[in-house]
Amino acid sequence: MLTPDQYPLTVNALTNACNQKSGRDPVMSLEKNRVQRIARDLGAKHLVHVEENFRTGVEKYRQRLCNTVYNDLQLDKPQFAIVCLLLLRGPQTPGELRARSGRLHTFADNGAVEDALTALIERESNPLVVKLPRTAGRKDSEYMHLFSGPIDATAHAARAQTVTAAGATARASVSELAERVARLELEVAELRESLKSR
Repeated sequence: MLTPDQYPLTVNALTNACNQKSGRDPVMSLEKNRVQRIARDLGAKHLVHVEENFRTGVEKYRQRLCNTVYNDLQLDKPQFAIVCLLLLRGPQTPGELRARSGRLHTFADNGAVEDALTALIERESNPLVVKLPRTAGRKDSEYMHLFSGPIDATAHAARAQTVTAAGATARASVSELAERVARLELEVAELRESLKSR
């Protein structure tokens, strides 16, 4: 969508795309041979088309997951943008999806995001997205794609709670360190004063 001149992708380009570090959840570090093996497996499932150039020996890969004549899954632009972002970045709130979707689709407001999410949840054949329980510290519920299978919402909530607790512990540790540094600075100042008076 964003780099049509580079599409279809060679195994090197596909590996680089998989291993991008910014805005990815999970962040991956895949080897080229593993990416090629997975792309071929997806090709066997008709989710990826493998174009082979027998003269150069270069394989290129084109998706068939959605919006192609080879697949029944047809998404409009808002739905496509949401699915892309959920696949790349993991669970997100409507506000996060709206803020990050600009290059794929511009949503008028969070309500428009929620409308597209509802359409993905209420699909006749099978839902593509699930709404997760709201976690502590979050204003809205997060949404997650279902392409990897059903989501255990309870386990997700427990993981989110663990991450929140770890963040609170880290903040408490920083606070304790700040207090300790302040005490040490005071002691150093008192020692300086006592050395001056000698």
